Amino acid sequence: MHPAFSVIFLTTLIGAGQGLFLALFIVESLSIVDILPKQTGSFYATGSLLALVFLVLGLFASFFHLGRPERAWRSATMWRTSWLSREVIMLPAFMFFLFLYMVYHYSVGDTVAVVAEHDGVRATVLAGIVGSILCVALYICTGMIYACLKFLQEWHTPYTPINYILLGMMSGFTLAAVYASLSSPQLSKFFAGWAAILIVTATIFRLASLARNKRLKHKSTIKTALGVRHTKIRQTARGAMGGSFNTREFFHGKPPEFFNAVRWFFIMCAFVVPFLILLLSSSSESFILFSIALLVQYVGLLAERWFFFAQANHPQNLYYQSIS
Repeated sequence: MHPAFSVIFLTTLIGAGQGLFLALFIVESLSIVDILPKQTGSFYATGSLLALVFLVLGLFASFFHLGRPERAWRSATMWRTSWLSREVIMLPAFMFFLFLYMVYHYSVGDTVAVVAEHDGVRATVLAGIVGSILCVALYICTGMIYACLKFLQEWHTPYTPINYILLGMMSGFTLAAVYASLSSPQLSKFFAGWAAILIVTATIFRLASLARNKRLKHKSTIKTALGVRHTKIRQTARGAMGGSFNTREFFHGKPPEFFNAVRWFFIMCAFVVPFLILLLSSSSESFILFSIALLVQYVGLLAERWFFFAQANHPQNLYYQSIS
């Protein structure tokens, strides 16, 4: 497939924002039972605002993928059968409860612990619980947009939504470590430690998906594509020698050497290098080192997402990608 950079930025930015929110709410939940130190309302409010910024930037990037942005609302009408429609519904719903979570904590201000209450229920906790459910649902919807496509066998696997969840959470926790190093240094080790654990877990599942796709045997062949059962078929032309929509949109157009280089690049930048930096910086609580880890990781995630889209081999390429 031909990767669309608007979708690459959409999924990576929103995934990091979701992960940051989950990191913040996990800390709040653990602080309620005195496992972690309690934080001020402004800590959660500012962190939620940062997460919301990432979500808005990702949403903005998505509009560059639309031919008619003014008709974007129509994408939500097929929610009964379309994972894309469900994602379109889940994203604003999650953003709304993230906004509520931010506002409730903003009303608390510099007061330690949560005091905003409504009918005996802590408002921030209630907004956080609903937001967390919507956040996980949004991860699943985004991953299932691609996993549900049976004819793209590289995507049609449980690894796809699992990787979307793990990659988003690891980038979110790395972002949380950067944020905490400025606003609450005592939490930066917690976030960095869990970011490292998530990186290891995400690496295992991503490598497993790469190994699975390497062993993949495609169901479509040149025989099934042409509908010819002859034992020996040789394609000498693709039909659209001057190029067409099919030749541009369903193939990345890069040589195998470039494709393989991107694979190793994202493995190193998204997983290996950030993991090593987080281990080195966990004792120093350094904002600069955490920021470098986040920057390198995000560049690696951009490459990973490009590779994810480019690796999908559309059956129509059996027609159009051979030229002699």
